[in-house]
Order: sequence, then C-alpha cells, then structure tokens
Amino acid sequence: MSSPPVVDHLDVLAIGRLGVDLYPLQDGVGLEDVSSFGKYLGGSAANVSVAAARYGRSVALISRTGDDPFGRYLRRELTRLRVSDRYLGVEPSLNTPITFCEIFPPDDFPLYFYRDPIAPDLTVPAEDLDLDAVREAGLYWSTVTGLSREPSRSTHFAAWEARGRRRHTVLDLDYRPMFWASADEARAQVGLALEHVTVAVGNREECEIAVGETDPERAADALLERGVELAVVKQGPKGVLAKTRDERVEVAPFAVDVVNGLGAGDAFGGALCHGLLAGEGLERIMRRANAAGAIVAGRRECSTAMPDPAEVDGLLARAAADV
Repeated sequence: MSSPPVVDHLDVLAIGRLGVDLYPLQDGVGLEDVSSFGKYLGGSAANVSVAAARYGRSVALISRTGDDPFGRYLRRELTRLRVSDRYLGVEPSLNTPITFCEIFPPDDFPLYFYRDPIAPDLTVPAEDLDLDAVREAGLYWSTVTGLSREPSRSTHFAAWEARGRRRHTVLDLDYRPMFWASADEARAQVGLALEHVTVAVGNREECEIAVGETDPERAADALLERGVELAVVKQGPKGVLAKTRDERVEVAPFAVDVVNGLGAGDAFGGALCHGLLAGEGLERIMRRANAAGAIVAGRRECSTAMPDPAEVDGLLARAAADV
C-alpha cells in the first residue's frame, strides 16, 4: 500500500488511541505458553482510521507515540495504510504503548494493556490541535478513552467546542474500565461529552455507562434524548440497532468462523464513517458495517485486516445468495 495522498480537506479526522498490538500466533493457550507473536498497528482510533481509509477516504489521526522503535514503526505503518501522520506527535519521555491479547475463539479475547504511567496518546495538549481541521473535517471521530486522563480530556472538549456539534461528530463509547479511576467518573465525563456529538456508537455495557440503560431500545432512546441525531447500539449475536428520531433499523449479524473478535468493532466504525459521508440509507450503512465487522472477526489481526469495498460487497452478495 502506498502513502496517503496530500489533501487539503479531510473526510475523516480521528483522535485517540494508537499503539502496537502483539497478538499470539497460537490459539487457545495463555500468554505464558505462547512462543511467537505477530506485530500490528493497533488502538481503536487508529484502527477506525485505517478502516475508513480502505474505502478511499482521506483520513488523518491525532495522536502521539514514544520516541522509540515502536513509535517509528507506527508512523511508517500508519502512512503505509494510507492514514496521514500530519497530526502524529512524539512524546520523548514516554514509551509507545503495547497491547497483548490471548485468543480463545469464538468469544474470549483477554487484553493486556501496557500504557503506564500514561500513554502518549493521552498527552496531546489542546494547543496542538488544528482547530480549522477539526471544524472542517467531513466526520470527526473520538472515543471515550480519550476522556480518561488529562490533558487529553480538555483537548477533546476544546475540539468539540470548536466543531460546534457539526453533523457527523461521532463518539465511540469504547469504555474500558482499566483506564478509569471509577465507573462514576467515566459516567460523568461521557454525560458531558454527549452534549457535543451527533452520533453515538456503543455496545449495551457501554450504553449503561453513557445513559444508564442496557436494554437496546431504551439505550438508543436515551441517547437521542441527549441530543444525538443517530444512536447505534451493538447487540453482539443479536446484531445492531440504529435509531434516529424518524427511523429505526435493526440488522442481524453475519455468520462467521471467529478467529479474533477484537477488531470487528473498529471495522464497523470505518464502514460507518464511509456510509455516513456517502449519504447512504441507514439500513445499508448498518448492513455494510456488520459485514465489515464479520470479515475482520474472521482474521487474526485488526488494522491490516480491514476490508476494502469489494470484500464487503462480496460478503453481502454471498449472504443474499444464501437466503
């Protein structure tokens, strides 16, 4: 893959987590018994950026790495996967984060994050933001993880203030308890964040943190009541529910032999970005996003597993033929 083209206008601008994924090449065993690993670009915001770029979108990521070999690898890999590194900084005093997982298909994939004392992606200061880019991007993507520490928390709110709740301002509810002092702290910050975004995406557990509801219908309604225009609630094996004030869509999942389920949500996010920017109908967006997630769930890695439009269309066509 070639480097991303230099463009003035960004379709997608994301902010957030970036690190190295070290995933075992042996399945069904604990890390203490793993003998070899694959190295991949990782981090939710980075994976969504790569996924959106696979649809031909112009994409940039706001983040930071350490000044070390892993950081140099991430910059090189990010651009190879056609995501601009123009807003990728370096924090010399910190190490680039590493994430290990264990792979116990079909539904157990424990994660081990090495992000102490603080991850570089949480040190981006507000003064480093290109507020014009934040305002003008076709879609602005952020995650709840970015609210877990300062200065990242203040940086996120500064960006939202500049954007002014413009259309396609997306919050991935991506709640990971190990990054927070308490669930109550997360709940308070997410509540404030919802006042600034137009799209919220999360699973039932993440919706409980956001709005106190795990029932998909009630969670979606509660998100809409907070002012978002589109609420997307992932229901695992039951598929996905998407609601606006005028439309309700529920789409079943695609059958897949799961290899590693960790990247499916980010593949879903990249497809969601593309569909929103393309002005596609809500049902088509959800169906394509589900298909993208299923494809990645059938692969070991995350970022380099993201499908292109032809792969998504191929799965949709095969599913339609099987009906």
